[in-house]
Amino acid sequence: MSEQNKPFVITDRRKFNLDGEIRPDADPSPEPEEAAQTSAPVEVSIATSAEAESEAEESLEGELPPGPTPEQAEQSRVAYEATSERLDTAIRAANPGAEHPPAMNFETLVQSVYMTTIVQLGGATPEGQQPQVDLMGARQSIDMLGILAEKTQGNLTDSEQRLLESALFEVRMAFLEITQALARSAAAKTPGATPGKPSIVR
Repeated sequence: MSEQNKPFVITDRRKFNLDGEIRPDADPSPEPEEAAQTSAPVEVSIATSAEAESEAEESLEGELPPGPTPEQAEQSRVAYEATSERLDTAIRAANPGAEHPPAMNFETLVQSVYMTTIVQLGGATPEGQQPQVDLMGARQSIDMLGILAEKTQGNLTDSEQRLLESALFEVRMAFLEITQALARSAAAKTPGATPGKPSIVR
């Protein structure tokens, strides 16, 4: 069998099943944390945040491989587009009448990050259920939109600029509303605490 025709093999390496019990076919090797505990002690040095950031940048620069050549980049783009087209053709063949998936553009990217943020803030919770909020994930998504706004400044159409600004405004306000609600809830549950001024909000 040629290399191109070899089937994919998927191996489930999870140690526990959905009930939290150890799977009978789980890998008996120790968990990474256990292995770390049995290893030799590591010497730790304390550095300021500026020093740590500088060291991290130097380490990152040393580890980065050289970028692809223009020819390699073009070859990978052509191969990717050809494979994507074959995938779309196979999906339409298996689903007669299915529309061609919409092309990716800047507005689609902004809408995708926006919707991800809304879900992380509990906006997609079915009625009657307790919202599940991922504050750290939402903050990263909001920061991602902020980076897009910073890096694309002066390079967007009027409609793209309005969409990005509106999306950022809405998710930032939603984030503030959620964190303030959590702060009020934490204060109400803490005896003697001043309402609206909790010590820690996660």
